[in-house]
Amino acid sequence: MKYIAVYPEAPSPALTTALLSVGYQPVPIGGVGEAGSKEPESGWAGAVVEIGGDPDVAAATAAKIQEELAVPVLLIVDRTLTRELDGRDGFDDFILTPIDPGELAIRLARMGLSPLESDLGGVIRHADLELNTRTYQATIAGSPIDLTYMEYELLRFLVENPNRVWSREQLLAKVWGYDYFGGSRTVDVHVRRLRAKLGEERASWITTVRSVGYRFG
Repeated sequence: MKYIAVYPEAPSPALTTALLSVGYQPVPIGGVGEAGSKEPESGWAGAVVEIGGDPDVAAATAAKIQEELAVPVLLIVDRTLTRELDGRDGFDDFILTPIDPGELAIRLARMGLSPLESDLGGVIRHADLELNTRTYQATIAGSPIDLTYMEYELLRFLVENPNRVWSREQLLAKVWGYDYFGGSRTVDVHVRRLRAKLGEERASWITTVRSVGYRFG
């Protein structure tokens, strides 16, 4: 399940229902600070902000979320308030009310927030990459790739949590564990090996964000 931060803290029932229907778990937040305290272990997939009664506050919150959480932001805009978007930034896309679940799914997908593809066999997919979480096997276009245990775990974590920037320290904590005493260079070494094994065409799936860390997708 992908977790979406939703502002305001009391979102409309229509938005909640629509998000659930297209495969996302909405988590209402009262602001950026609360987004930090409520953040799930897997991190936020993105954020949705409803522009309603107080457009200025909602738009400002959307911009803060985009900047401080570094996640894609989708605005839900009441049709009577479309002019409020003039000259504003701090969001990636928007849709108008009433919410159409089909359009919502498309907009989120265009922002890179498609729900993770998986099946009952424990297979996680990204493009032509498949990770079998039961057998710890990885394939690209049907051909197996030889990964060490930690290379597999790092790749799986990144595939399961795309489009978010993870610092080296966060990756060490979430993949290697809080009791791991190795340095952050361990992450760089494993990323370099993963890129080599993914091949030239797919190495760009793992993007280096200068002075921060890495992003997948």
